[in-house]
Amino acid sequence: MNTSSKKILVIVPAFNECGNIGRTVKEIRSAGTGVDILVIDDGSLDETSQEARDAGGMVVSLPFNLGIGAAVQTGFQYARRYDYDVAVQIDGDGQHDSGYLGKIIAPILHDEADMVVGSRFLENIGGFRSSFSRRIGINFFVHLINMLTGVKVNDPTSGFRAYNKRMIALFSDYYPHDFPEPEAVVVAQQARARITEIAVVMRARSAGSSSIRYFKTLYYMAKVTLAILLHMIRQKGRDR
Repeated sequence: MNTSSKKILVIVPAFNECGNIGRTVKEIRSAGTGVDILVIDDGSLDETSQEARDAGGMVVSLPFNLGIGAAVQTGFQYARRYDYDVAVQIDGDGQHDSGYLGKIIAPILHDEADMVVGSRFLENIGGFRSSFSRRIGINFFVHLINMLTGVKVNDPTSGFRAYNKRMIALFSDYYPHDFPEPEAVVVAQQARARITEIAVVMRARSAGSSSIRYFKTLYYMAKVTLAILLHMIRQKGRDR
């Protein structure tokens, strides 16, 4: 992967991902040179931090579990502080294939997009597509975001994303807290960001389990919908 002269930071939020995080970091390192890897250990109770360091990643350890939004925002703040040109978000559970890093980053490097989302559903190219209940939630957010903003993102819950410097600055100041990915699409759209999708293949996690299961899917849908609506109301108030 040729990253030219740009400074690129891969942000890997992780909570109790021992057994996954080492493989994830090693895979990112093998995908190309010139990419820095920052693991945000979100108050893990296992050996996530040590496993990440042993694999060659930089680690920021949060004092206790603050949630995925705070962990990712910490990565954006690091990227802004150290003047990175591109930030890439990859989950620490091994589901994202770093072989797609070059494709995810390319629209940013060519100034064709401000934010790139790696999509499981843009093309029928196989791979893991999550549980039936979660696919219902994903489809719900596809239509909700399209209805509210006019932007259609086929995989709004994907945590495999790339951002340019403007988005790094935006999300270092504000990033949604809980289940943040759908709302982050809306935040970016409200900032008039150019959002595009790249087809990727994802994998089932090889260790541990997802934090969103069974009835929590309904809670997730309700909470994120409310967060999106409140954000849009606040934004309209600021624009007046």
